[in-house]
Amino acid sequence: MAIKMTASLGGRDLTIETGKLAKQAGGAAEVRYGDTIVLGTAVSDNNIREGIDFIPLTVDYQEMAYAAGRIPGNFFRREIGRPSEKETLTSRCIDRPIRPLIPKGWGYETQIIANVYSVDLDNEPDVLGIVAASAALHISDVPFAGPIAAVRVGRQNGEMLINPSPDVWDLMELNLIFAGSRQAIIMVEGAARFIPEEEVLDAIFYAHEQMQPLIDIQEGLREAYGKPKRGFPAPEVDARLQARVRELAEADMADIIVTAPKLERQDKVSRLAERLADELAAEFPGQAGQIHDQVHDLQGERMRRMILDQGRRTDGRAFDEVRPITGEVGILPRAHGSALFTRGE
Repeated sequence: MAIKMTASLGGRDLTIETGKLAKQAGGAAEVRYGDTIVLGTAVSDNNIREGIDFIPLTVDYQEMAYAAGRIPGNFFRREIGRPSEKETLTSRCIDRPIRPLIPKGWGYETQIIANVYSVDLDNEPDVLGIVAASAALHISDVPFAGPIAAVRVGRQNGEMLINPSPDVWDLMELNLIFAGSRQAIIMVEGAARFIPEEEVLDAIFYAHEQMQPLIDIQEGLREAYGKPKRGFPAPEVDARLQARVRELAEADMADIIVTAPKLERQDKVSRLAERLADELAAEFPGQAGQIHDQVHDLQGERMRRMILDQGRRTDGRAFDEVRPITGEVGILPRAHGSALFTRGE
């Protein structure tokens, strides 16, 4: 049974439908905005992948010429080969807000595909890909602390625009993609033309307000069509091991987090983890990996605490300081054009 829900966004209807296409996927959601349509699907393996310390998530965003009613004009009529630059960047924009919302320890191969089926040239499909991926994942059996939504916010002549047509992008002083949950914005991507910070903040709050109806209809789909979320063995933390690592590492960590050179800091962390693994080998046999994880977790906690309490970052910079930035052109003698941009290290 197909279920369709609609929300108003920027004066136009955005519809999410499920139960019609890709029925064998773990979750599938078709998002329509104008005549632009993106199908998001989410599937996950039933067998856990052993021996990994990351979430095995793959995201693919795919655009084909047929979606805009075109036939490729080159010798190769079939669209094969590696993804385009836009497809790669959009895949990353989908992955970035979703990956942190899948629980730590999820070790099942998971794939999200956002297929662009139709493009009307007024409504860009990239932000719809984020919504489609979120909706597909939300109604699937994969644990997911979503849903999320995404919008593009532009500003032209002082007026905020929601999902503006590409025709006016060059005229806008602000062009940002936002992804966010019910509670907060969790990703920002885009560009602006040296506008005041207060106006960027206005765009952030505006975007978060506009994406709430998209979250509402995803919750409605989940309630009507969602599958029970799959249980999985969450990683267990040995409280005694954690306490011992923190006891032995605390003094060294105080020095590590104020070590400005990045490679030197990383070397200190590695040597500390190796030393503790050797010292605790008899007390916690076979737990070297856990000890390394605890050292890195402690480093992150202490860095965040220093930033919040002291207002300084690891390399000593304050909140309002940027890394040294240099640029140089014409560095290659035979290339048509060349440039080197360096920020910090």
